[in-house]
Amino acid sequence: MKLAGKTTTVKTRYVVMSDEILNKYPELAIEGIPTIKQRLDICNDAVTQMAIGASRACIKKWGRSVSDITHMVYVSSSEARLPGGDLYLAGGLGLSPETQRVMLYFSGCSGGVAGLRVAKDIAENNPGSRVLLATSETTIIGFKPPSVDRPYDLVGVALFGDGAGAMVIGTDPVPVTESPLFELHTAIQNFLPNTEKAIDGRLTEEGISFKLARELPQIIEDNIEGFCHKLIGIAGLTDKDYNKMFWAVHPGGPAILNRMEKRLDLLPDKLNASRRALMDYGNASSNTIVYVLEYMIEESRKMKAGAANCDWGLILAFGPGITFEGILARNLTI
Repeated sequence: MKLAGKTTTVKTRYVVMSDEILNKYPELAIEGIPTIKQRLDICNDAVTQMAIGASRACIKKWGRSVSDITHMVYVSSSEARLPGGDLYLAGGLGLSPETQRVMLYFSGCSGGVAGLRVAKDIAENNPGSRVLLATSETTIIGFKPPSVDRPYDLVGVALFGDGAGAMVIGTDPVPVTESPLFELHTAIQNFLPNTEKAIDGRLTEEGISFKLARELPQIIEDNIEGFCHKLIGIAGLTDKDYNKMFWAVHPGGPAILNRMEKRLDLLPDKLNASRRALMDYGNASSNTIVYVLEYMIEESRKMKAGAANCDWGLILAFGPGITFEGILARNLTI
């Protein structure tokens, strides 16, 4: 069964770390002090507020009532509590107590596409449903003070960002009141055996500690072709069609995008939306695919009449595992 397009995407960027927070919690800038409680006090509230803001903007853009939301998928790697942020988000939006919720915790960079896959499955199996997908992340949970012993932390500070995103997914869009953006045709997930340490995250007394293996871009490059072939073959496409497709790729970092572009022999403009999202918002973990899709919609609407159509394409992300998430989709805005 195909999933009819029906989404509206909204991105929201917040800068949560500030002088005000550091003045209130000076211990965050001192290495070796247990600060997990302080971090979670900040993050649990911050991700909820960001998710509420992005979701409200998304629902407004969608054009229907919040009461029409039947299901919710909430994704975050920046909080830890019971009940989870999904309940606080539902309450903040005024969703019905009967709204069915799914929470995806600690999926990392692949979380946004994983959430989209789960929302797709829910929508397909519940005719008439409308699924709110919300993502929200903040870097405070993993913030580390500068240290000469950890120069690689500077890369993380420069690369990662805060923000939230939201989409509405469902089948059989209602004419006039809903304007489909993408058709989500097929979604798959693969993990690569024996790569668990390539993206290693631990929740410690000083927050989340991440270690990324130097060979991570190479691992993704070595496995991306086979994964893409599984998806595009469903539509009867081959690697000769790569540059006829659109590419919505989670920008884990410049090296990953550069290696993908080279391995798949993509034209320079194929990863424009991913590079723009990375430049403007950084790697905001699960949120970033929302930003990429919105930039892609913007670029599609600027296409001149007679330009080459890129209706088929792939939505891709890579996360801990190493896990590959992919969706074969159609862009309905061109």
